[in-house]
Amino acid sequence: MAVLNVHAWGPADGTPVLIVHGVRNTGARYRRLAQEGLPDARVVAPDLRGHGHSLAEPPWHADQHVDDLIDTLDSLGIRSTLVIGHSFGGMLATWLAARAPERVDDLVLLDPAIGLSGKLAGSSADDTFVDESWESPDEARLARRAIRPAHAVDTVDEDLATFLVRSDDGRYRLNYRPAAVVAAWSEMARPAADLSAFPGRLLLLTAGQAAFVTETLHERLRTDLAGRFAEHVIDAGHMLFWDAFDEVVAHMRDFMARHFRHIDSGFELLNVLPSFLFWGWKEADGDS
Repeated sequence: MAVLNVHAWGPADGTPVLIVHGVRNTGARYRRLAQEGLPDARVVAPDLRGHGHSLAEPPWHADQHVDDLIDTLDSLGIRSTLVIGHSFGGMLATWLAARAPERVDDLVLLDPAIGLSGKLAGSSADDTFVDESWESPDEARLARRAIRPAHAVDTVDEDLATFLVRSDDGRYRLNYRPAAVVAAWSEMARPAADLSAFPGRLLLLTAGQAAFVTETLHERLRTDLAGRFAEHVIDAGHMLFWDAFDEVVAHMRDFMARHFRHIDSGFELLNVLPSFLFWGWKEADGDS
């Protein structure tokens, strides 16, 4: 049994929401999404194996990650939960729903990396061997701010405060194990999980400026889930939970509304479409 390090926010008796992060990432990155976007939920965001403050040892394949997530939910006393997965975390969320559908109420996939081409997965794995390190936290801060959109540079300081560590050679790096990342990219080239036995709904939020969500994935989700699948394309990059925060939260809150005991004024302030319109949205908008 492997219990992961967990970042948690919200009331202990709130509706459970599990957030699964992607590679070179940490559960800590979802603090704002939890506290500002889902304040009425009990949000738990583990560090995956090989990332953050969780155990770093292999194996790092998808089945082991799912085992770790189930063990962690058990340790927290969570029998079933809403699940949000970003990138590789989106892939793991679908494998969790396929293996243990009774543990997953509904799914939200944030620009998931599922069934990637061998070329994309392989080149991304190769990039992991480039040493991303800095002489000081200030150098790391400048480098990380340089690659963020102008409206989202304020995410950098909080991120580095929780995810930057000093390595044995004295240089500063993000706190993940490169070998675990390489293994994850290989898993992202696997075909999509079979969700035909999963009884819940799935919301797909696709980053319009990225290229991770494929037509093959669309076809699989439509086949497995039929009317229980909806998509919205957001004009943002892959880190859309940072870069298009308000839009992401608006769609998630509308999708999750039936799981909460009340709807507070936050739903109206976010100008979210009513649920009965949302589930007809995909056909009306004509997006693929």
